Amino acid sequence: MDTMGRHVIAELWGCDVDKLNDLSFIEQVFVDAALKAGAEVREVAFHKFAPQGISGVVIISESHLTIHSFPEHGYASIDVYTCGDRIDPNVASNYIAEALKATATEVVELPRGMGPIQLEKPKVKVL
Repeated sequence: MDTMGRHVIAELWGCDVDKLNDLSFIEQVFVDAALKAGAEVREVAFHKFAPQGISGVVIISESHLTIHSFPEHGYASIDVYTCGDRIDPNVASNYIAEALKATATEVVELPRGMGPIQLEKPKVKVL
């Protein structure tokens, strides 16, 4: 059975604190990441919290990209879910990690729609 989608969940550590709290920067990075992966952007919604942190989503025809940033910890949790096999969610995830200047990442990719979830060992990268 072929997968219905690929879901990348990434932990980004050691990120640039100022970038994690810059709403317009985060929004642009996520739109650019979707486009670099070959996705079609449909909707964009981001919110900046007081005193810090951003949550947001880019809805793409193929599914979504999301972020929750924690500038006080230099940390962001992101996920990129793409339906079908035309788009590689890792392209977007890697672009985001580089843009946020993450010094360490932990990434898990889940095939979606294939029955019971089977997780592979997370890919840990210290940059």
